[in-house]
Amino acid sequence: MTEDTYCIIMAGGVGSRFWPISTSETPKQFLDVLGVGKTLLQQTLERFLPICPLENFIVITSAEHKTLVIEQLPMLGENQILTEPMRKNTATCIAYSNAIIKRKNTNATIIVSPSDHLILNENMFVADIEKGIEFVRRNDALLTLGVKPSRPETAYGYIQIEIDKLEAGLVSKVKTFTEKPNQELANVFFESGDFYWNSGVFIWTLSSIEAAYKKHLPHTYEVFAKFQEADSANTVKTLSEIYSVSKNISIDYGIMEKADNVYVQTVKFAWSDLGTWKSLYDSTEKDTNNNSILSGNLLLYKTKDCLISLPKDHIGIIQGLNDYIVIQSDKALLICSKDNEQQIRQFTNDLKTKFDIDE
Repeated sequence: MTEDTYCIIMAGGVGSRFWPISTSETPKQFLDVLGVGKTLLQQTLERFLPICPLENFIVITSAEHKTLVIEQLPMLGENQILTEPMRKNTATCIAYSNAIIKRKNTNATIIVSPSDHLILNENMFVADIEKGIEFVRRNDALLTLGVKPSRPETAYGYIQIEIDKLEAGLVSKVKTFTEKPNQELANVFFESGDFYWNSGVFIWTLSSIEAAYKKHLPHTYEVFAKFQEADSANTVKTLSEIYSVSKNISIDYGIMEKADNVYVQTVKFAWSDLGTWKSLYDSTEKDTNNNSILSGNLLLYKTKDCLISLPKDHIGIIQGLNDYIVIQSDKALLICSKDNEQQIRQFTNDLKTKFDIDE
């Protein structure tokens, strides 16, 4: 750990695919979806504490969720919690965070992480991150961490790496990026052995990522250079103006797929982006009938391969379900086959339309 290491935690997602537990008021990163007594955001910060000084954390979220961040991470100073005036995807989010870090330390090495991922083998995780930090400090490189696939998953992005760098812990130049392939292509990637899941965790120096913005997203680079020079009294107004003209694009599309100094480090730790109920099911323990029971007092009959969560004090009896998601919150109930969970966003839109219910 050094004073030049910074960590950006992106906590602005809405988590709509985790309805009805995750809502616009309390997205999934602010929930204890794993039942371990800590929210995903709290677990994320704790994961990086052996690597990054506490005062060097930046959490960036939406304005309406700032209070939740303060409540869940009271150890952070208020100036470490950045709020976006509107959602403009990860390239703008990271550019804003870079600008704040640059005011403090122009020699910074930066880790960027989502706030809603599951990481197992955390000692391995720390070792892999530290190795990545060493690599970017020695090289002008934009580094992403690649996870060996355990199945042909269609919900994740993939990175193709050099075939001779497949051993965990090795760093390879990225050959290609592919976002969320169809099932046929995912099967090909899985069988090939040289495609890894894109974890969404990035490591780079401030100088390397700024050069990449200047080359590949010059408008974003220019508007945040002006933000650097803005009088602190006008920061909120200036930031709103910047966001209103910023391009709505991800860091993957805007920079990582264009730059010629992008590398991937293959890692050993187990990972899931917890983007869907099915991904949570795949990451949790099962009973003898392959059911994952997150919470609730349940009796199950002829039920298998299901993900089930009820409020802890609720009782449930389920009979005859196979391969379903059953999720009950204090206000709503979802029963959906795992094969159709991609429709959950449509379900919540239909709720808004038919019943005038905001999730």
